[in-house]
Amino acid sequence: MKKYILALGLLMSSGVLTSCEKFLDVNTDPNNPITATPNFLLPGAISQGIQQQMFTALTTSYISQYIVRRPALASTDQFYLTNGNSTNTFNYLYFYSAGNGRYVIDEGQKEGSPYYVGAGKIVLAMTMAHATDMLGDIPYSEAFQGAANYTPKYDPQEQIYATIDKLLDEGIVEMQKPASANFRPLYVTSPSISGDILYKGDVQKWIRLANSLKARQLNHLTKKGSYNPQAVLALVDKGFRATADDAQLQFEVAVAPVTGSTNIFGTTRANFASAAFSATFSTNIIKYLNGSAPGATYPGVTDPRFPIIATANSTGGDPGVGGGTPISAATGNATDFYSSWYARDLGYFEVITYHELKFIEAEAAFRAGDKGRALRAYREGIQAHMRKIGVGGSNAVPAVTFPVITQAQIDAYMASAAVAQNEGELDLKRIMEQKYIAMFLNPESWTDLRRFDFSTDIYVNLRYPNNANPVLAAKPDYKDRWPRRMLPALTEVQYNPQNVAQLFSSVGAANSDDYITKPMWWDQQ
Repeated sequence: MKKYILALGLLMSSGVLTSCEKFLDVNTDPNNPITATPNFLLPGAISQGIQQQMFTALTTSYISQYIVRRPALASTDQFYLTNGNSTNTFNYLYFYSAGNGRYVIDEGQKEGSPYYVGAGKIVLAMTMAHATDMLGDIPYSEAFQGAANYTPKYDPQEQIYATIDKLLDEGIVEMQKPASANFRPLYVTSPSISGDILYKGDVQKWIRLANSLKARQLNHLTKKGSYNPQAVLALVDKGFRATADDAQLQFEVAVAPVTGSTNIFGTTRANFASAAFSATFSTNIIKYLNGSAPGATYPGVTDPRFPIIATANSTGGDPGVGGGTPISAATGNATDFYSSWYARDLGYFEVITYHELKFIEAEAAFRAGDKGRALRAYREGIQAHMRKIGVGGSNAVPAVTFPVITQAQIDAYMASAAVAQNEGELDLKRIMEQKYIAMFLNPESWTDLRRFDFSTDIYVNLRYPNNANPVLAAKPDYKDRWPRRMLPALTEVQYNPQNVAQLFSSVGAANSDDYITKPMWWDQQ
């Protein structure tokens, strides 16, 4: 396999590859091939593309106030961001996922395997969509040229959005071709598993994924005069049909030389193990889940997801304050967060899901004036998420057994004050707060918060951080006091400084702290 693709990614060009191959022809090692068929390249494109979003979640989960730092320090939950926070968001697109994915497309076209071409384009669109929604303008028109251009320009986000939509449409066209048109099956099991590790060769799920991504991106444009909720709903109709369609990465036991195959939020990766950097749940999420918590959003209504998302004794903390649930030294853990269903070492990371799509449908239908459809989609989104995480199971370290959510519990919660019972009770606040719960840790929640300008009319439990970054805290307008974009990746600051400087100039940013307050294209009227 072209292992060097993972190492060089963006910096490679076809010319470089040709020269290398001619040189290496002198002594070809049959045990180390320098070419690969698309079935051996697609798994890397998929897994690295999903991991891109997983790494981003280590930063955005603090901004979105799912989690906060247990000790009070100048960090992400107080809006101190660094270029390092963005490096994996950028690099996992250009150096890793696209490094494989572009060759999946090229090799699939050469050998006549359109399903590989389609999967490659859909994954490329997925990773580009995530990168632009976190970073803003990103390279594309001058990217992937290798030695011909090590310093690609950054294309406007509006142009990137059009490119993403085009790639998804092209991917759908390829996936609609008959299986007989393919030289190679999309999913290969012999002599080892390769190819489509996401959907195991189910092209209809790939098509539904592409349409779901299109619906998500189009729904980001709620501040634009061109926003068309009916167009979003038309895409929803062609998107995910059930939780079985969810695009997610299953974590696996680390086997040498692979060491990073377990959950980024789990105990093996130990990102929260240090007492100085440990995290706990925010009071924001706890108030939604625990009806007995001080200041509970819905007093007396405890969400059956509470002991699954968090733990039964989690009190939460506010950003920049410190504290949170006391931790017993006997547990050997720095945080109660490790007892969460989402922190299971061998759980999975979700990119886009059926329950998210139902909330997209609910919002779009509500904006279109179809409150009946909005109510049905909203209620199905809640139940779909409950059914997904309420299946029981356990975690080894720490030893936790997760409760099963019964249908009776679902029915009771759905009949409670925490859920809109009719069209008259439904509004955007109801839709977005349930979406927020169901999207726990997903970076997409930061996009929603930005679309709604961090409004406490919508997100009633948000707390502006204590001792927040003073550059942000001093902004006259409340909505400008929150981060609206991540900083350019450290690798770009080092190797593409002129174009990074142009980014700052284009938004009129005085410094890095000011830069992160600048709204993106889709985040403006």
